[in-house]
Amino acid sequence: MKTSPGRIVKVAGPVVDVEFPADAMPEIYTALEMDIVLEGETSRIVAEVAQHLGGGRVRAVAMQGTDGLTRGAEVRNTGSPIS
Repeated sequence: MKTSPGRIVKVAGPVVDVEFPADAMPEIYTALEMDIVLEGETSRIVAEVAQHLGGGRVRAVAMQGTDGLTRGAEVRNTGSPIS
């Protein structure tokens, strides 16, 4: 399975919609990672894929606050579930 990076297309509270190449869609329950920089410090946000929306998009639920996430930011597909 390919683990090409995706891009955030929408953030609504803990829900994050991410677009991936069609041949690199993560499975349901896969962990995604995103980095944000707030007040000069980099933090990693982990989200779990909850739904395939079609068109290369997935809906994920973040395990931490999503303050600082922006559309277009890169998302890494870990290829494995949250551990």
